[in-house]
Amino acid sequence: MSTTRTPKVSERVAPKPADPQPAKKKRGEDDDGPDFRTLLHAWLESHRASMADSLRRLGKQPIGSFFTCLVMAVALSMPMGLSLLLKNVEKLGGSWQRAAQISLYLKLDAGSREGEALRDEIKGMPGVADAQYVSREQALEEFQQQSGLGEALRELPDNPLPGVVVVTPNEVDKPALEALRQRLSELPRVEVAQLDLVWVERLAAILKLGDRFVFGLAVMLISALLLVIGNTIRLHIENRRTEIEVIKLVGGTDAYVRRPFLYMGALYGLGAGLLAWGILAFGLNWLNEAVVGLSGLYGSDFALGGVPASDGLSLLIGAVLLGYIGAWIAVARHLNELAPR
Repeated sequence: MSTTRTPKVSERVAPKPADPQPAKKKRGEDDDGPDFRTLLHAWLESHRASMADSLRRLGKQPIGSFFTCLVMAVALSMPMGLSLLLKNVEKLGGSWQRAAQISLYLKLDAGSREGEALRDEIKGMPGVADAQYVSREQALEEFQQQSGLGEALRELPDNPLPGVVVVTPNEVDKPALEALRQRLSELPRVEVAQLDLVWVERLAAILKLGDRFVFGLAVMLISALLLVIGNTIRLHIENRRTEIEVIKLVGGTDAYVRRPFLYMGALYGLGAGLLAWGILAFGLNWLNEAVVGLSGLYGSDFALGGVPASDGLSLLIGAVLLGYIGAWIAVARHLNELAPR
């Protein structure tokens, strides 16, 4: 009689445990770490916090921050103001084409019809922007008004002044102008072709000298600005020395330590740029009152122009860049000194 053997408990086959279900991954995550959106959000949040911290620290010292921006603004406004004044001097000098006009004095027996025909012929020549004919009668009338010898000139038996064709060239180039003058002097009924570029060359030389002076002054003041912003950021670094050493001790990167100071330098530059723009606008407006009064005495309507929006924006962007660069230099110089030992 066969008996059925009951297996021991220890021999019973335990059921295989079910495979654990993998945890659901968050949307956008993979095995390599957080996705780009998460990293971008963290990066933006870090920059926002650094900028807010810089604003808060500058707000704690409003008077010191204002005077630092004011010193930078004065240094920025000087070269920009001189540059704007030079541009206004160029406008006061008039158009270069008008300044380099060629005067063609016709023969005394040339009539008005011949002068007008010559004017029309010259207008079609290459290198000529415009030509105007001044008759003998008009020349005499203008001379009487400008010289104050009207009564004496009326006693003359004949008009001694010739007709004139005033030629305005397309461009101011001395060799090209001389060639044009030579070509015009060979035209019929032309007695003398006169070109006077001496005062134009003098004005150009003065403006060139002014440009070089402004450039040199700008270089010197930019160097001074970098020293000012660098020294200011250095003081902020010294005030936070212990905090920076702790941050670097726990693994803070140089970029993390540098970021608030770069924002601080850029904010100093932004404030200085806005103040410099305001100083220039106020200064030119104040100076313009005297200029308008002086030009009115000479029968001119010349007035100083304000600060163009393009120049103002360039000044603002340049000031921010200078503040940023000065802060970068200061932080890079002192960052190694603050490494934990």
